Formats: sequence, C-alpha cells, structure tokens
Amino acid sequence: MNRLTVAQALAAARVKRLDRLDAQLLLGDALAHPRNWLLAHGEHVLDAAQAARFAAHCERRAGGEPVAYLLGEKEFHGLRLKIDRNVLVPRPDTETLVDWALELLAARPAKAAVADLGTGSGAIALALASARPDAGFCATDFSADALAVARANGQRLGLAVEWLQGDWWQAVGERRFDLVVSNPPYIAEDDPHLLALRHEPQAALTPGGDGLGAIRTLIADAADHLRPCGWLLLEHGHEQAQDVRSLMQRHGFASPTTRRDLAGLPRCTGAQLCAAR
Repeated sequence: MNRLTVAQALAAARVKRLDRLDAQLLLGDALAHPRNWLLAHGEHVLDAAQAARFAAHCERRAGGEPVAYLLGEKEFHGLRLKIDRNVLVPRPDTETLVDWALELLAARPAKAAVADLGTGSGAIALALASARPDAGFCATDFSADALAVARANGQRLGLAVEWLQGDWWQAVGERRFDLVVSNPPYIAEDDPHLLALRHEPQAALTPGGDGLGAIRTLIADAADHLRPCGWLLLEHGHEQAQDVRSLMQRHGFASPTTRRDLAGLPRCTGAQLCAAR
C-alpha cells in the first residue's frame, strides 16, 4: 500500500469490506490525526510506515478483531479507557446499567458504598466514580490481568476506586454495600454469537452451561453483602430478563424490574433487598 493517498487507503479498506467508520478510525490512528482531518486531506500521501500500519490493522479488523483492541482504547460514558485483550470491549448498552445506578445514587446520601463485581476494564466503576466522587467504590475481578488494566485506567483518570482480586462475592469478604452492580458473563456456552466474539476473553463472556451461572451466584449470595434495602443491578442477555427477575424474587428481592438498552432490548434487571441476612 506504499504511496497511497488517504482517499485511496480508505477505498482499499472498503474493498476488504471494512466498515467506513472503522476504516477512518484505523487510518486516523496510523496517521496520528482525527477523523475530521482525513475528510479534508484526501490527497495526503501515506509514508511507508503509515501504510504498513494501516494495512496490518485492516487485515486484523477483517479477521474480526475489535477496533478497540487495535487502537488500544475505547470511550465509555464520556471516559476514554485503555483496552487490551485481557478485558472485554465496553459496549454502549452497558451505559444503561451506569445510568440506572446513577439514578439510585442520586437518592442516596454521600459516602454510599458501591461495588462493581467483575469489573474488567473498570468501565462501570470508573464511570460511576467520575459522576459521584462523594461515594465509596470498590471493584473486583477474578483475573489479575484484567484488574491491572482497570487499575491503570483508574490511576490515569485520577478516580478513587479500590481494586480487589477475587471471584464474585469472595473478593469483598464480609463487606456490605448500598449498591452492587455487575456485568457478569451471561452467554450460553452453545450460543453461536460466541464465534464472532472469539478475540475477547471467553471467561468474561460465558460461564458455561445456560449462561446464568454467575448471575445465580450473584443473586443467591447478595443478602450477605447488601445493607438493608440495598440494590443489586445486573446486566444480562436480552432473552434472560424473566429468568433473572424470577431468581431475584426467589431470593427475597422486592419487585424486580428490567430496563431496555439503546436497541430497545431488555438488558438490565435490578431490585432492592430489604431483608438482608
């Protein structure tokens, strides 16, 4: 791809069937210029190193690798997060969970205790900490590599979150919280969508079986970790909402409700537990 202009490079990406926005982001990265610069400089000629970097990224993107991994970052709820293959790429749909949590925190006094279980890149915890620095936040993950990504994001953004390694509730010991949020793995092990997600950490996508294993654990043991009338908010698959509500009711949660994501699909379910053990 030597001696290609910006316009020619983008045309070559279209031949590889890359999405227009993806191609612009990857070319902007190769040239160290924003997308709007590309639109005004179609005749700019790439040097050999820029052309090689863009070509390599196009090949990887054509193979299904997420753009966020190629760029090493992803924007989430107004924050720019560093991302690598140790963590899931934050999705816009997860902002539904963040927005709901912020509504609940608005009705809570300062210094509310909040936990994000299975934090990955730290996206949820950091978005909440950015909006409500008066609350106290901890975030957990079983993966030390994922937690290193989250911790680095927190340090770079200057946001106060305590990072704890461990499996779900085990990581927080005997602590209790006003609000617990989680985007756990919830895809069933035989779901064909997993093939398209093969570049992302599979343990963060599926717990195996029917996909509800981690959700069952989070709901079943919540009473030991929620303060009276504390809230549990969970992201889940769009076909799992009724199952999650039923599990919550079975474990004493009051009137579980479900919220829809940007596509109008049922994506998050939450409820209060006013009779903690």
